[in-house]
Amino acid sequence: MKKIEAPTLELAYAQAAREFGCSVTALQVEIVQFPSNGVLGLFKKSAIIIANLPHTNIPASVTASVKEIENDEPFDIEEEVVSAAPSAIEPEELVLGDEFYEQADDFEEEGDLEEDFYEISAQECADEVKEQINILFKDICFDINPIEVSVYDENTLLVEFTGADAALMIGKEGYRYKALSYMLFNWINAVYGMQLRLEIAEFLKNQEESISRYLINICDIIDQEGRAQTKVLDGVLVQIALKQLRDRYPDRYVAIRSTRDGGKFIVINSYHEY
Repeated sequence: MKKIEAPTLELAYAQAAREFGCSVTALQVEIVQFPSNGVLGLFKKSAIIIANLPHTNIPASVTASVKEIENDEPFDIEEEVVSAAPSAIEPEELVLGDEFYEQADDFEEEGDLEEDFYEISAQECADEVKEQINILFKDICFDINPIEVSVYDENTLLVEFTGADAALMIGKEGYRYKALSYMLFNWINAVYGMQLRLEIAEFLKNQEESISRYLINICDIIDQEGRAQTKVLDGVLVQIALKQLRDRYPDRYVAIRSTRDGGKFIVINSYHEY
């Protein structure tokens, strides 16, 4: 039994076949981790498998015992198997297998983590996220300053990227911003139960100001007619607009709607009309 790690499953299978000196079809394989390219090269994972060649674990004495069955000769197969078993697997492989499965059992016990993360304060969350996020991005190719993480409110962390190349992390039409926001939110929310406010080179601030200017006419229509809807907005902008409209009209129905081609817009109306 051997643990094999490689960039892809194909390479892991090929390496296992080389080490056992057999074809891939002869192997008994358990996939421990599927490979992943991650997001923008971050969180990349290798393929990990546990490979075994079944017939290599059958001692010669057991094979001889099987031949005795064919010849109807008496023998004690249990004694043969037990006496031969210790030499069937090399000590290094046996230790590796035990350690691996012990570690796998540890990962299954997630209950302790879920009980603990709510007990730490928002500031402690910010401090931990700041330390870990700077480790995560320390080898990035962009020239950025140390990433700042602070408490925006009791349920939200503010993550700020600044520096000479920070604006490059926004990407065309904000595609890198959206990818980073999605990635970081899923980590921070899952581990710490906190919301995320991501600021990269004042991108979020500028988007909020742009949406505020756009919503002036929408608000005039709502005040006059009691209802309105926005134009189709980008994923980041629609969330900003939704928050601003709900803050301004807490007594109205404000919700995101989708077009047939997947575009998002916001409708504002009276509750009794829905």
